[in-house]
Amino acid sequence: MKGHPEIVDYLIFLLRGELAARDQYFIHSRRYEDMGLKLLHERIHHEMEEETQHADALLKRILFLEGTPDMTPDAFEAGDTVETMLQRDLDVEYAVRGNLAKGVVLCEKHGDYVTRDILVAQLKDTEEDHTHWLEQQLRLIRMLGLPLYLQSRMGGP
Repeated sequence: MKGHPEIVDYLIFLLRGELAARDQYFIHSRRYEDMGLKLLHERIHHEMEEETQHADALLKRILFLEGTPDMTPDAFEAGDTVETMLQRDLDVEYAVRGNLAKGVVLCEKHGDYVTRDILVAQLKDTEEDHTHWLEQQLRLIRMLGLPLYLQSRMGGP
């Protein structure tokens, strides 16, 4: 089924963003693991898997609409401290949230409600899960201080 070119192009734009988010979460999860922050590693690894699922849904929709995917992730700069990694992940989620919202409007403009529903589901996940959790972590660092926060993120053996 041939999709509207503007929607297909926008889906390709979103796909590149999801791939960058996935890669950023990937490096951050491995840094947390290397630091011995087991709970942060597990959560951010989970976020990486969810970003991969988001990218997969976009890829499938692009192919269904007879588009040609661009699997080149957008550029990103990974963090190197816990606070920087959390903040950069939050910044990515804010950008994704804004981009998904614009995509929903575009889909409504062109009457593509199936694609709209895919984007709405991803928007819900981004706002209610990813963004909220990252905001909580940064708030905990401010409330507890970094040393106590890090101790709480170490987890078991």
